[in-house]
Amino acid sequence: MTPLPIVRGIEDVAARNLCTGCGTCAFLQPTDIAMVDDLDHGRRPIVADGANTQRALSACPGVAMEHPQPPPPNVDENLLSDWGPVLEVWEGYAADPEIRFRGSSGGVATALGVHCVTDGGMEGVLHTAADPEAPLLNRTVFSRTRDDVVDASGSRYAPASPCDGLGRIADAEGPSVMIGKPCDIAGARQAARFDPELDEKLGLTIGIFCAGTPSTRATIDLARRMGFHDPSSISSVRYRGHGWPGEAQVTGEVDGVQVTRRLSYEESWGDLQSGRQWRCHVCIDHTGEFADIAVGDPWYRAIAPGEPGSSLIVVRTPRGRQALHAAVAAGHVVATRVGPVLLPQSQPNLRRTRGAVWARIVVSRLLGIAAPRYRHMPARHLWWQLGTREKASSVIGTVRRVRRRRLRRRVTPVAWDAPRRLEARRSEG
Repeated sequence: MTPLPIVRGIEDVAARNLCTGCGTCAFLQPTDIAMVDDLDHGRRPIVADGANTQRALSACPGVAMEHPQPPPPNVDENLLSDWGPVLEVWEGYAADPEIRFRGSSGGVATALGVHCVTDGGMEGVLHTAADPEAPLLNRTVFSRTRDDVVDASGSRYAPASPCDGLGRIADAEGPSVMIGKPCDIAGARQAARFDPELDEKLGLTIGIFCAGTPSTRATIDLARRMGFHDPSSISSVRYRGHGWPGEAQVTGEVDGVQVTRRLSYEESWGDLQSGRQWRCHVCIDHTGEFADIAVGDPWYRAIAPGEPGSSLIVVRTPRGRQALHAAVAAGHVVATRVGPVLLPQSQPNLRRTRGAVWARIVVSRLLGIAAPRYRHMPARHLWWQLGTREKASSVIGTVRRVRRRRLRRRVTPVAWDAPRRLEARRSEG
């Protein structure tokens, strides 16, 4: 067995491919760490020379995640080992037709955010939106109005680091909402242990089911497939939404003509997933286990053409239950409580992935590759439930990825000079 590399600070987290890109470290040590866009790896921290990043390292979800013990009271014991704490499972959608249409499934995450700032007494929503000046990238925004929350709706299958904006929640006068990927929510929870203001002001967390974060290069390659060979010609990118599950849509100039081109959700995700960062391949939490409420797609049934969106809603904490019930009562969300079995029926692939991840971590360590630590998040039992072919794939696939991606070498993050909007370049000229 090859000795495991030592992770001494945040620079090692990035160098050893443990980084999720969440930005927790930049929030906790803003004078020492800055997040940049690395074209091939995603959002990555740049650490100032000589900085001691132990505080940030202690909260890094890329290195470790852990559920408290004992589990919260009244959780579903049948789901706990495979899906984390679950109090209730619902299916529903945003009552506002615009939000439901623009959302990636039923728009429930957006509708909950709108409820919290309009009727729930919260200051704002920290979440991710497309960068209007660099459409291939994301930016962290803090929305205080209904329109601002809705403007940022829809999945962003591109690198994002919403935790670098946690200071906006900590500095707000009252509690706020955070919407993010599972690793983002885990990072925020772990950061709150070190920051009393954040702990007090983090009023509600909403996690989005996630199958991994593709690199920016993956989006560029997708756009190239659609005929956009010059990244600077692209004026907007949408990955889902405007129907369920929605299409990938890229708008920009081709041969001097402004055009919009589309690919189905299945085609686009098939291309994008090959560009996922390595840390996503060894991630156990794909369903927002550390969130108050988690939202995903109810894939337990076939979707009819033109069917309006619907969301699977997983209530994980008493605070999440209170928020969902209030949003339903206020008319922002239309939802029906369903049997808990709908969760595994809706996301069977994520359950199998959890089992495969256990083997990937073991193989990684045998090969001397740094791997995350998980406590009270079991996965080995799911490995034994995989078929022979799935087991072999998880082991052999890991060996191949380690070699192909050269995961034994240290990686130095490189900031990418993203092209700005074509109109801005023309005006400068």
